[in-house]
Amino acid sequence: MLVLITYDVKTETSQGRKRLRRIARACQDFGQRVQYSVFECEVNPAQWTALRARLLSEYEESEDSLRFYFLGTNWKRRIEHCGARPATDFDDVLIV
Repeated sequence: MLVLITYDVKTETSQGRKRLRRIARACQDFGQRVQYSVFECEVNPAQWTALRARLLSEYEESEDSLRFYFLGTNWKRRIEHCGARPATDFDDVLIV
C-alpha cells in the first residue's frame, strides 16, 4: 500500500531541529521524498506498523503534526504529477 506522509515540526529550538532530522530520516528509510516535508512510502502492513511507531515516538504531540494519507494498493492511477522533479518509479526499470 502507498502511504503519503506529511509533517510539520516546530524547529525554533535545537531539539526541534533534531526531531525534524529524525522524522525525515525515518521516512527516507521507507520511502521517497516528493516535497520538503512530504514522503511517499510504499509499505506492507508490518513495515507500516514499524514506521508509524517510529514516527510517533519521534514527534512532540504538543508542537508537531503528522498526517498519514492511505492511497492503497491501486495508487498509480490516483496520482498526477506536474512540474519539476518527478518521483522515481521503483517498479520500472532502474539503471544504476
